[in-house]
Amino acid sequence: MRDFPVLAFVLLAVATFAACSEEREHLAPAVNPKDSVATMVTYGVNTMISDSGVIKYRIVAEKWEINQNRNPSRWIFHKGLFLEQFDLAKHVQAYIQCDTAYYYDMRRLWELHGRVRILTKKGLKFSSEELFWDERQHEFYSNKFSHLITEDKELQGNRFRSDEYMTKYSVKMTKGYFDKKDIGQSDNNQTQNNDSTNHWGRQPKHPRRIHNN
Repeated sequence: MRDFPVLAFVLLAVATFAACSEEREHLAPAVNPKDSVATMVTYGVNTMISDSGVIKYRIVAEKWEINQNRNPSRWIFHKGLFLEQFDLAKHVQAYIQCDTAYYYDMRRLWELHGRVRILTKKGLKFSSEELFWDERQHEFYSNKFSHLITEDKELQGNRFRSDEYMTKYSVKMTKGYFDKKDIGQSDNNQTQNNDSTNHWGRQPKHPRRIHNN
């Protein structure tokens, strides 16, 4: 079975939980459509999500707001978001955490801020102060300082771009450390790096950040 993208389980888990939560009936006075009142606010989220009867995901959020009256509509995690993915033995395979998160549902765009930390199923560790995930383009990107660590190398740079599996990525304005065995394969690595750079091209200038209305 092909691995999930790094953040695919976020949508699966969060969307599943949202669907369950929205089944509850809440009675309240009508509000003006122009108001920015949240459609749903949930506090103290700490729940496990199962897939085919097997627990695979955990969501933790102090406050989760769904607001469809703001432009653009969004899900808001002002007080942080933490998600884990488990294997069959309940060991953590991957996780994502950040201090603040927004999901713009109509644009299918995630925006993570603060102490953004990711561990992928392949063992890659990523950290930054900002990260975007564009579901439509199937890519991550950040224009802030990013730090990547794998088994054989460590990269740092101010411009990061990757596929949503975090297996093909480019880091620009970089400095890093590589395993000695990579030095003997410099020609092959240079070709691979060039291909990666050409494939991903220039960093997108927009959106840097979506302004809240």
